Amino acid sequence: MRVDLLTKEYPPAVYGGAGVHVAELTRVLREHIEVQVRCFGDPRDEADVTAYATPAELGEANAALQNLGTDLEIAADCGGADLLHSHTWYANFAGHTASLLHGVPHVLSAHSLEPLRPWKAEQLGGGYRLSSFAEKTAYEGAAGIIAVSAGMRDDILRAYPAVDPEKVHVVHNGIDVSAWQPNEATDTLERFGIDPDAPTIVFVGRITRQKGLPYFLRAVRRLPEDVQVVLCAGAPDTPEIAAEVDGLVAELQQTREGVHLISEMLPRDQLTQILTHATTFVCPSIYEPLGIVNLEAMACGIPVVASATGGIPEVVVDGETGYLIRFDQLTDGTGTPTDPERFIADMADALTRMVSDRERAAEIGRASRERAAEHFSWESIAERTLEVYATVIRQWEQREGA
Repeated sequence: MRVDLLTKEYPPAVYGGAGVHVAELTRVLREHIEVQVRCFGDPRDEADVTAYATPAELGEANAALQNLGTDLEIAADCGGADLLHSHTWYANFAGHTASLLHGVPHVLSAHSLEPLRPWKAEQLGGGYRLSSFAEKTAYEGAAGIIAVSAGMRDDILRAYPAVDPEKVHVVHNGIDVSAWQPNEATDTLERFGIDPDAPTIVFVGRITRQKGLPYFLRAVRRLPEDVQVVLCAGAPDTPEIAAEVDGLVAELQQTREGVHLISEMLPRDQLTQILTHATTFVCPSIYEPLGIVNLEAMACGIPVVASATGGIPEVVVDGETGYLIRFDQLTDGTGTPTDPERFIADMADALTRMVSDRERAAEIGRASRERAAEHFSWESIAERTLEVYATVIRQWEQREGA
């Protein structure tokens, strides 16, 4: 069986959880089937990987329109595949179009949903309407949908009620615990002036509304003075969110010691150093289908304090591998906390509890790594993905033969 895996991100151009997912899934699937990767961007040296640049005619067009142009070029090359598997709205339209063109089933993985990210309109303008159209069309036309969590499955069925629930399968994201593991080296900490012995909270993520970073930065005001904060945060969606975060960080740096902002994207061996020497990881997201960053932190042996939204409660077990911050959210698609001040206060309380008992935090961290290894291995996730492929192909053949 040949599967064409369609994606915007692929190594070395990986900037988010979806790109990590695609890279790891490709690696393990190739042990079982033929996989042709079709990605965006510059040419890759890897065998069976084809990259597609933005069509020259669309070089000055809206970014969303450029993506759709690339999708059409990808779709033209998918002849001969037995199944198409696309990731994120950027490539979903390629899968949908190729399915129609070549008469093969299209499976898409749901890593996020445009209706639940309305702030993207700030970044894309009219392109947000295009991305929403592309996603909706692909979801409603797909032969199968893979949700990265049960929470994500619920979101899909709410956002797209025309989708048949029988087509939506849950397959969690995974983690390679041999690559993400405790790293006792300290040269990266020394380079950034991070104290390896201080009680430390680490945030890792893009600067975007869904990650909830401004809420965490406001919670830091309430933390004990000796707590160190390390923010591995970059790639802001808009100048507005960048300015808000920069302002909050500058305010904190004026009032307390040990607030470190690292804007560059660190390689894994450096990031694992920072995670390993932290007391806890924080995930203040207001929208998170699953959260690979939480698994990465857990695999490095530290606990997670996270908002109880989306698929996070399927990863972080409250009181066992971390603490969950439960809160009510608006149902207008933004996910905004209905009581922001309460959300911030509860986050500060949970973080204070964690960093104030470092022996307990270390115990929870050991349980976190065990959970990551036992329940989220890529090998088991690949097996489940292959089961979905088989089911979709069987149903497709039955329908086409009817």
